[in-house]
Amino acid sequence: MDINTIPMISVVIPMFNVEQYIEQSIQSVLAQTYHNFELILVDDGCSDDTLKVVAQFTDHRVRLIQQTNRGLSGARNTGIAASRGFYIALLDADDFWAPEKLAKHLHHLNTHPDVGVSYCPSLFVDDGNKLLGIGQFPKLTDVSKQHIFCRNPVGNGSAPVIRRSLLNDIGYFGEKKDQYRKMYFDESLRQSEDIELWTRIALTTQWKFEGIVEPLTYYRVNEGGLSANLAKQLQSWQHAVNQNNHRDPAFFHKYYSLAKAFQLRYLARRAIQSSSKVAGLSLIHQALFCDLRILAHEPSRTCITFCSAWLKLLPEKLYMYIEQLAMTILGQRQIS
Repeated sequence: MDINTIPMISVVIPMFNVEQYIEQSIQSVLAQTYHNFELILVDDGCSDDTLKVVAQFTDHRVRLIQQTNRGLSGARNTGIAASRGFYIALLDADDFWAPEKLAKHLHHLNTHPDVGVSYCPSLFVDDGNKLLGIGQFPKLTDVSKQHIFCRNPVGNGSAPVIRRSLLNDIGYFGEKKDQYRKMYFDESLRQSEDIELWTRIALTTQWKFEGIVEPLTYYRVNEGGLSANLAKQLQSWQHAVNQNNHRDPAFFHKYYSLAKAFQLRYLARRAIQSSSKVAGLSLIHQALFCDLRILAHEPSRTCITFCSAWLKLLPEKLYMYIEQLAMTILGQRQIS
């Protein structure tokens, strides 16, 4: 088939001081089995050697756009606005894809015209690209707006491929100096911008969210991310979700505390993975006090987090042994 008769996919990679990872990220796109794509690299004010790495790539499908720093949302918006594809695929610069990623999402979207956001499970890797044996394995079908709000099935910013017509439906122009700039992600947010967008789509459109079974995204977990300020992350999440409160107050009244409980449980897991012994224990108790419905919705994950938080108080070597054993068992169940 003539390449001009099949849909183009625009891949957008925001870049801010990612010289350590960007080569692998770009190579994973260029290695795709589906070839009709453009790769838009958005330099969001890099001050390291990221651009020197990028300069090594001469593939005609690679485009570089440079701007002063606007944050992740601003870089994504710039890339989307400049894109020409029928579908938009997002990839964070420290993550990478399996070679079949674009081909399988394209087939999914082409055969399901009511799906606006196609996503997939993600496998976790460390800074050395070693698989950690665990990942994100979200709900794939019959995804309700409640589930989108409370559980963010898309998982991370490198998993989704989005239909352009959906983005046209929810795009808006900025204010004042940005009055001619098209916005998709909320640029006032520096964290939790994904869940704000997914919630806005769920509350204002009829587009469906649906996933495919294969884990095609490799999501990098690093210690810097794990040790981030947990209180700040919670505050950012609250600010992000409150951006959509006015769209359906009754919906938020019913589900906000449950969504917050899930977020507290997520932060508890991050605290457990970091060097903190007390934060995880505090956060999982806050989650349970916030809304006990998390026990009914996901009893096993909630209980595992609760037990892990208490086990964190054990001597470090003993805890690490138990954690590694549990991760091996859980990873085998998830991937099988």
